[in-house]
Amino acid sequence: MRADEIRARFLDFFARHGHTVVPSSPLVPADDPTLLFTNAGMVQFKRVFLGLETRPYRRAATAQKCVRAGGKHNDLEQVGRTPRHHTFFEMLGNFSFGDYFKREAIGYAWTLLTEEFGLPADRLWITVHERDDEAEALWQAVAGVPRERIFRLGDKDNFWQMAETGPCGPCSEIHFDLRPEAEREGRLDRDAFVAAGERGDFLEIWNLVFMQFDRAADGTLEPLPAPSIDTGAGLERLASVLQGVRSNYDTDLFVPLLERIATVLGRPYEPAASEGVGFRVLADHARAVAFLLADGVYPSNEGRGYVLRRILRRAVRHAWLLGRREPTLVEVVDAVVERMGHVYPELRTQRDFLRRTTRAEEERFLATIGEGLRRFDEIAPPGGSGVISGIDAFRLYDTYGFPLDLTELMAAERGYTVDVVGFERELEAQRRRSREDWAAAVRSLGEDWAEGWEWVGVGEQIFVGYEKVEVETDVLAFRRQNGRVALVLRENPFYVEGGGQVSDRGRVRGDGWAMEVDEVRRIGGHVAVVGNVEGVFRPGRVVARVEEPRRRDTERNHTATHLLHAALRSILGPHVRQQGSLVAPDRLRFDFSHPEPLTEGQREEIERWVNEAILANHEVRVHRLPYREALERGAIALFGEKYGEVVRVIEVPGVSMELCGGTHVRTTGQIGLFLIVSESGVAAGIRRIEAVTGHAAWQRVREQRAWLQAAAAALRTTPEHVPARVQELQTELRELERRLERARRQATTDVVGELVASAVAVDGLRVVAGRVAAADADELRALGDRLRQRLGRSGVAVLAAQLDDGKASWLAAVTDDLVRQGLQADELVRRVAALTGGRGGGRPHLALAGVGATERVEDALRQVPELVRSLYTGGHAGAPS
Repeated sequence: MRADEIRARFLDFFARHGHTVVPSSPLVPADDPTLLFTNAGMVQFKRVFLGLETRPYRRAATAQKCVRAGGKHNDLEQVGRTPRHHTFFEMLGNFSFGDYFKREAIGYAWTLLTEEFGLPADRLWITVHERDDEAEALWQAVAGVPRERIFRLGDKDNFWQMAETGPCGPCSEIHFDLRPEAEREGRLDRDAFVAAGERGDFLEIWNLVFMQFDRAADGTLEPLPAPSIDTGAGLERLASVLQGVRSNYDTDLFVPLLERIATVLGRPYEPAASEGVGFRVLADHARAVAFLLADGVYPSNEGRGYVLRRILRRAVRHAWLLGRREPTLVEVVDAVVERMGHVYPELRTQRDFLRRTTRAEEERFLATIGEGLRRFDEIAPPGGSGVISGIDAFRLYDTYGFPLDLTELMAAERGYTVDVVGFERELEAQRRRSREDWAAAVRSLGEDWAEGWEWVGVGEQIFVGYEKVEVETDVLAFRRQNGRVALVLRENPFYVEGGGQVSDRGRVRGDGWAMEVDEVRRIGGHVAVVGNVEGVFRPGRVVARVEEPRRRDTERNHTATHLLHAALRSILGPHVRQQGSLVAPDRLRFDFSHPEPLTEGQREEIERWVNEAILANHEVRVHRLPYREALERGAIALFGEKYGEVVRVIEVPGVSMELCGGTHVRTTGQIGLFLIVSESGVAAGIRRIEAVTGHAAWQRVREQRAWLQAAAAALRTTPEHVPARVQELQTELRELERRLERARRQATTDVVGELVASAVAVDGLRVVAGRVAAADADELRALGDRLRQRLGRSGVAVLAAQLDDGKASWLAAVTDDLVRQGLQADELVRRVAALTGGRGGGRPHLALAGVGATERVEDALRQVPELVRSLYTGGHAGAPS
């Protein structure tokens, strides 16, 4: 049974039994900062289990993407060395939120395995918690499992809890007997069963968690009012059992990936060989890389991005050991898309992005891995032993990009250990230096305002800036410092910097005093406005007014930022994620994940997309929704941001929907105009767009129009003809540069002198016949005039010239004394041109003609002396005077 069928039949079975099939959540938990990655099917239901959220259903089933490569659940070091450990896997699960409990969960699991999947009942063994009499009895009563195939184990194996406190309960695991048929006879006691499991003779395929207690801080267990069910069955393990193979890597989930690796490496996959580990690591890590990238994780040196980078670099190192010196994982990632893209379409829609990013990361590490490995050989030579110092481990990390766990793995392979404490000390020293640099920058801002407040009012502060820019209100608290005053207003219309949007500015007026607000600060749980006071400050009733033009320009840029984000995801792909932003009144700046610079065409398309959305004058809607509902509606949340139970959502219907606390225009038409000013890179895989809207965009258009008009005036043309005029001038400039270069060459070689020196005597005349180069006919005529001057008297010249436009031309030049005697250049050039099939004419002293057949030029030049003789004697019988 193929894995796709197993997944589909699992979900269909529970759908038939009243469960809502819920799509897999992303690998980055949306509302759980305690987890690096989604590592179990229950993660997306955690708030439901905790009683903090309700769903419209009480039964659910999922096929959940999971990654275990960091934190408590970290299987990274075992990957490739065992048949079961993976960084990425799919967990099939069914859940009850206070609906059914142990009896039904056991019945569903048993029916699905034995009837739907057809597993032999006598090969299924059960473990329950050592104090769970109910579960043991139900396995016998509901499933008919003999008592001798049920074992009781302790908390370590059969008790599950979400955290140190909170929902928890005993669990029951289903194991499949992998022993040969001949060894399955007879009974096993608990110790023998545990030992057989450790040898790999029993495979856990499903875990049923019975969440029935709430653990208090003191460790006591109180029954939950609504016991729930949380189960998890690894698809890879189920596939190995149902496909009759001993290793997950022999299932149809991995075989296509291993075949692609074999093709790339040009060698077969041999599972038992030592090199087989590298094949399996590449296959496993390619799945994790593909899915993490598709879910918005980008390689970096912090947090989730660092884990992804570790996985990538472990794969590169294994490919290196297999003899590859060029990107390898990228091809396996492509095979993952082919194998799983029909189930998880995000892989297909982002295929190009996955390939580009993986290749770039591989190339980055390949540039240093060779030198790093050589350095490692110096630190830990083969055949030795000992401890790699923390300093050396840190340098491998800092200089060559070796994650600590990779250094530890390589060290263990050679019998070394790593001074992890020393490494952490060096890393912390580097962080401390960074913090000190930051602290120095912060100190320049001035004294902290956290202390010394006088509270003169009562009540809670309320932000009214979404609805109002002017309000009459009371001062709740104030503080004086260095001639400045900070105020906490009961009703505050001033936005404080957050979400990339800068703080408002404005003015507060009281009885006999006024304050220009030039700073807004968040102090504790309040927002304070700060400025210099004119007059004598007295707390009391005040009028607070936000500087409206500045606020409106900021709102234009903030809404335009949302439109830009949507445009980037539409045009570049859904891999685009916001990495930072600045929303100011005069400009916006947006950082986003993308592996390469934008093309001019992409930039124009993005600008057009945003302006079309502006011209459509969409309504900008504001919603306050439960966090989960906002995500289910498609709202974009920023990874790493912490959101409350109810969130503010900014929606441009059909265009954009994001969680956002900033201020925005009422309709997109109020933005006016959007112009991209620049696009650049700010870090590996991070691009930045700076843009302007509204007044700033109009000002930029005016400036550009003024520049264009000034350029047109300088070029003596009209604005619409500036490009053509510039191109024309560039052509003229190139032509002048060619002529200047030729003049320089002629000045150094004295072309005219060389031609005169080559003259032959013909009946007392000096006759020149040769080849020259010229830019055009005018330059050729000028050359003819100079040649006539140098010849002086009784001289004739016939030149074959190659012109810059690719054409060829004849020139005939005759000195004035010979012209008076009847020898004329126009007749001479016609005679010469006729020899090559050309035609032409001109004046008696200087004439031009076309060449015609250039291959006949040399023969014609040889005939010039005889032509001159015939024309000269034919026109004048006597000797020259």
